[in-house]
Amino acid sequence: MALLVPDDLWSVLEPLLPRDRPKPNGGWPRAPEWAALTSILFVLRMGIQWHGVPTELGCCGKTCWRKLGEWHAVGV
Repeated sequence: MALLVPDDLWSVLEPLLPRDRPKPNGGWPRAPEWAALTSILFVLRMGIQWHGVPTELGCCGKTCWRKLGEWHAVGV
């Protein structure tokens, strides 16, 4: 699978993304931002549904959908 987010593009996009809030009560570790972005781009490029995101991308479809909504809400 081709790399959807090359390093030079990621270095431009990373500062634009909001930081995750701390999780004082613990819980599952959050998916990395680069994995979420890669998965979102994969969904858009392939035209698949969110539940069809391959696990190899490092982020499940539900998490990608949630992060896309969070990023949209803050204007990213």
